[in-house]
This record gives sequence, structure tokens and C-alpha cells, in this order.
Amino acid sequence: MDFLKKHYEKLLLGVVLIGLLLAIGSLPILISREKDSLTTLVSSLTHPKVNELTNIDLTGPEATLKRMEAPVVVDFSAPHRLFNPMTWQQTKDGKLILSASTGPSKATVTNITPLFTIISLGTITTASDGTVSYDISLERQAAAKAVDRRAKSSRMTLKRKTDFFELTAVNGPADNPTNLVLTLNDTGETANLSKDKPFKRIDGYMASINYDLEKKAWKDRRVGDSLTFNGEDYIIVAITQNEVVLSAKSNQKKWTIKYSPPAPS
Repeated sequence: MDFLKKHYEKLLLGVVLIGLLLAIGSLPILISREKDSLTTLVSSLTHPKVNELTNIDLTGPEATLKRMEAPVVVDFSAPHRLFNPMTWQQTKDGKLILSASTGPSKATVTNITPLFTIISLGTITTASDGTVSYDISLERQAAAKAVDRRAKSSRMTLKRKTDFFELTAVNGPADNPTNLVLTLNDTGETANLSKDKPFKRIDGYMASINYDLEKKAWKDRRVGDSLTFNGEDYIIVAITQNEVVLSAKSNQKKWTIKYSPPAPS
């Protein structure tokens, strides 16, 4: 015990020195481990492990593209009429009706009749010199002027021309042909006609129209004719076998009125 009491300081210093020596001896190992750790960390940051890309899920974008293929139609008219509020109008008999229930959309086409160009063969005359001539009648029902719609006859010989056709051929005996061949000037088409079979071609239509809200009716109207109803003037700009097209004089807005012929009884 006396020895420890006398030399404990030396013993303590020796233990400390031994600890320092151990610490100094372990420094290379610790430094090496730290360097390895830092090298691993740097490598993981500069050369990270990248996983392979999987197939990209394009379900969402493809669904969006499909929706974009169909244009969005925004209708601010019926039934909401956000920017087209409806007004009321008073009829001649004092009734109030919505403006949407008036106008060209409420007109009806009651009949559509075709207008023909008709070329027919009349009398055949043989002159004293043996020349044969043919009485050919032309009727243009679709002509703009009423005077031009009347049937007009022309005395024709082979190769003679008028403003509308030329007699280009006579088939069969000249004084009793089976048919005559005409070339029409407006279309260049060939027309065949005989005494019992005239040439007919549809060149237009006329229509009969009713507007029941004002008890008005127009019979056999043609393209260019005017109609007045619902406080507006309208012009017929087109007629086909299935519809009539009206145009307002004030703003040139057009309406198409369909024709539904009555079912055969």
C-alpha cells in the first residue's frame, strides 16, 4: 500500500501514456476507415445507382387527347338563352307568343313543284323542193321572266341553230323520222325527241308556303320572290325538291324550311 501511495502518480501517468500510445496507434486505422467512408459517400453521390425506367403510364394524357378530339360546343340559346333572351310578340288576334315561336322557322312548305324545260316535236312539212322542216316547240318553265315561260315554236331544218339548241341529226326517213337529235346550247347535252315523246328536263322548282301565325299563304312562288311576315321582308334564295331557303332583307340571315310531302294514301 505504501508503494502505491508513494508511486500512484507515476502509475497514473503511465496509464495515461499507455492510453495515448494506444490512441496514437489507432489513428491510422481510424483515418483509413474514415477515408473509405468518405470515398464510398463521394462515389454514391457522383455515381448514384439508377434504376431502369419502366414503361411510362400514359393513360391520363391519352384520355385527355381523346377528349380534345371532340370539340366542345357551347350553346347559349335554348333552353338557357344566356345571351339570347326571348321576347314576346303579339299576334293579330291579340295573343302573346314567344319570339322563338315566330319567324321563318314556323313557316311551312305545303308543296314543291318541278319546273321543266320541255322540247316537243310538232308538224313536219315537206316543201316543193323536197326540203323537210320540223316545227319544234320550246317551253322554259323556270325562266326568270314570265314572258319567256311561254312555249315558242321554231321551224327547224337539219343543222339549223337557235339561241337554245341545234338540230344535229334526223334518224329514220326525213318526212317521218323515228326521232330528232338536238344539242342544247346551255349544257351541251343531247336531247332526243319524237312526236310521242318530248324531251323534259327539270331546271328548277316553285313552292307554296304558309305562315299560319298570321294566316298567310303564298302559292307557286319562285326563287327571287319576296314574302312579308313577322314584321320582316324575306326573299326566296333557293328551292330544291326537299327545301326552301329564305333570306331576310334586313340582315341577309338565312333559314332553311324543310318540305315533307304527304304520305301517299
